[in-house]
Amino acid sequence: MRYISTRGGGSPKTFEQVVLTGLAPDGGLYVPNEIPHFSATAIAGWQGLSYQELAFEVMQPYAGDCIPEESLRALIDRAYSNFRHASIAPLVQTGSNEWVLELFHGPTLAFKDFALQFLGHLLDYSLAKRDQKAVIMGATSGDTGSAAIEGCRRSKHVEMFILHPHQRVSDVQRLQMTTVLAGNVHNIALKGNFDDCQNMVKACFSDQSFLPENRQLVAVNSINWARIMAQIVYYFWAALQLGGPQRKVSFAVPTGNFGDIFAGYLAAKMGLPIEQLVIATNQNDILHRCISANDHRTLPLVQSLAPSMDIMISSNFERLLFDAYGRDGAQIAALMGAAKRGHMQLSEAALQEVRQLFSSHRCDDTKMLKIIDQVYTESGYLMDPHTAIGLDAARNRRANGVTPMITLATAHPAKFPDAIKRAGYVGEPELPVHMANLFERPERFDVLDNDRAAVESFISQRVVT
Repeated sequence: MRYISTRGGGSPKTFEQVVLTGLAPDGGLYVPNEIPHFSATAIAGWQGLSYQELAFEVMQPYAGDCIPEESLRALIDRAYSNFRHASIAPLVQTGSNEWVLELFHGPTLAFKDFALQFLGHLLDYSLAKRDQKAVIMGATSGDTGSAAIEGCRRSKHVEMFILHPHQRVSDVQRLQMTTVLAGNVHNIALKGNFDDCQNMVKACFSDQSFLPENRQLVAVNSINWARIMAQIVYYFWAALQLGGPQRKVSFAVPTGNFGDIFAGYLAAKMGLPIEQLVIATNQNDILHRCISANDHRTLPLVQSLAPSMDIMISSNFERLLFDAYGRDGAQIAALMGAAKRGHMQLSEAALQEVRQLFSSHRCDDTKMLKIIDQVYTESGYLMDPHTAIGLDAARNRRANGVTPMITLATAHPAKFPDAIKRAGYVGEPELPVHMANLFERPERFDVLDNDRAAVESFISQRVVT
């Protein structure tokens, strides 16, 4: 398996090279030069496998000969050993042929644990093999940061610098990052929004001369292919629990950076019979506007009660467009240039290609709060703001009532107590036992201006040579 840039530049890379690189030199994102495909018979043969066994079957073709099978199995087993549910990703029924896939039973209570627990062990394995150290740099809208820190903080081979938008994440999200006082963990509260954090990371990746000669940046955002690869697994897992592959399934996915739902697209390309993928957005609805009306204008970002979706530049959308434009890197490079100027528009052929599988929905804070209250009143099931937005999309955009509709529950409701209380919930949604004293722990972070020189100086002064 080799990987190529969505913008057509450079030479093909191995799996291990793209994991340790992040962005391609031309600014593009790495994708496999071909997508592995499984027959319905092969997928049916996976019924009854544990989550870890299924993860190996789905991910091994992407790793290829870079990682021996025995080593890959060991990495997967370690990644999911500290999840707090026997099923790893349990399904809960919320209505007629309507399900929620709970992806918040990992150590930081968010779906990012599925990818970042695996990526942390993978990076440690690859860097140890090379006798190499690296600098992890990532941007977070709330959940990626804590999951990356939890996945990598014990590594002797990395130093981590995580940027979050100052005062734009929930208190629980912030504390999950800033109370980890490990010597190799550095939290930066950047004055700005998530897009500013993400742009800062991309700018630093484009010119790494501020680092010592023996260091390179490694990405933990979903621009890193290994994250996308690990997220494909739970689409197969959910479908197999509900009669797949003999029975089609649909998914509604709350998304901001498009990585989680792009993993669903890859599952479909790999042979999983997915009827529909519904993109669920909050009022920062650039993806909904693009899919529904070919309107990809970059509008001012609005701070919402679903902060992990407060994103206007969805990096992984480029990976989908690469396929929609026939894998023509030159066209994607031109399209991304237009997007950077704020006025990208898709060709009619590309738009129709995307709409074959994808639909979209917008749910603002007001409607989201009503959904949380409604579902809790009807069934006693409490969900976080992002999952509620996904469920609203599922109910409004599902093509029929026959195909099971699965909403991805991306975070534990206790991570967003303010929104839960505003929805009418009486009391405080409880954090799990291992986080019960979170608000009592000391925290450490640095507030920096949205200035590249300041951020690079901060990092270079703290990298241990």
